This record gives sequence, structure tokens and C-alpha cells, in this order.
Amino acid sequence: MASIVKTLLSGFSAHWSTHIAAITLSTLAGGMTMPLVAQAQTTPPETQPPAAAPDATRTVQQSTSTIGIAAGQSLMSEAESAIAAQNYNLAAEKLIAARKALNDVSTHYQNLAGVFLGVDSRVNSDLRALALESAQVRDQASYQLGVVYRAQNRPELAVPLLVEVVQSQQPTRALGQQAYQQLYELGFVGVSYNAPGR
Repeated sequence: MASIVKTLLSGFSAHWSTHIAAITLSTLAGGMTMPLVAQAQTTPPETQPPAAAPDATRTVQQSTSTIGIAAGQSLMSEAESAIAAQNYNLAAEKLIAARKALNDVSTHYQNLAGVFLGVDSRVNSDLRALALESAQVRDQASYQLGVVYRAQNRPELAVPLLVEVVQSQQPTRALGQQAYQQLYELGFVGVSYNAPGR
């Protein structure tokens, strides 16, 4: 490389020789490092954990997610709008999707909670709480779907859902009581239930 620089500099003054030498060396040096830079660019960068990526943070908790409690609640809101417009077919479709999403996520939380049983009580407790919350919202979707089926005069579809809600919520809770009242009004049960304090 030094011989190339000397050949290029022959016939020039010392001032220009120094200037051109600096340019030539930087060009040659730049040309030599280019393949290394290109190689570094083709090497995939180290990936950060999803939680550290700003755009991917907590995506399941967003209403646009297709999984999670927020996803089920978003579908239920869409169903409420359809009910207000008396579009019961669309409401039923949204509530069926909400029930499935919430049931799936509740099962996932229960399965994860079991893994942490005896390993980390803090994580286990949090996961059990999330499983319970998603099951509670699922029962609300089931109740609403039962009411929609009742409005469509389809008691054969409404009754199993309402029974499921009473079983899950128990008649001691407000939602369980409402579901039992629906069963009474449908004529599926013959004795009304008056909860204590009502």
C-alpha cells in the first residue's frame, strides 16, 4: 500500500503530496473497512426482550389484542352496540367470540398458576386472580348471550348458558341470581328464588 501512495505522489509538491496522501489513505482505509461494515449490517442485532420493546409492551392488555380480558371486553362492547340496534344475530356472534376468548384465557391463567404452585406464591396468587377475573367476565358474556337467545325466542340455547352462570356464580351473587330469575321467567324452574336481603 505504501508503494502505491509513493507512486501516486511522485511529481507533486510536498504540500499537495501530503494533502493527497491523507485523502488516498482515508479512501483506501475506508475501502478496506467497508466489507467489515457490510458484514456487521447483515449480522442480526441482538434482540431485546419483548417487555423492553416500546411498541410491543403489554400488547395483550390492549383492546386491539385478540387474546386476553381486554379482548373479551371489547367484543362485549360491540355486542352491546348490536343489542341497542336490535341486531341480535351480530350480538350473539360477538358474545360467542367473547365467551371463547375469555374461557381460553381463564384456562391459560389457571394452567400457569398451577406451574407456579409451590414455586412462587406471589406469581401463583396473581395468576389465580387473573383466572378468576376472566371467568367473571366470561360469565357476564354468557348471561348476556342467554338473554339475547331469549330475545330471539331460542330457549333451548338460552337455558344451558343460564344454568352455567348459576353454577359458576352461585345464587349468592347478583349475576347468579339474575341468571336464575331468567330461568324462572322462561319457565325452566318452578320456584322463584328470593335472595336474603332482597
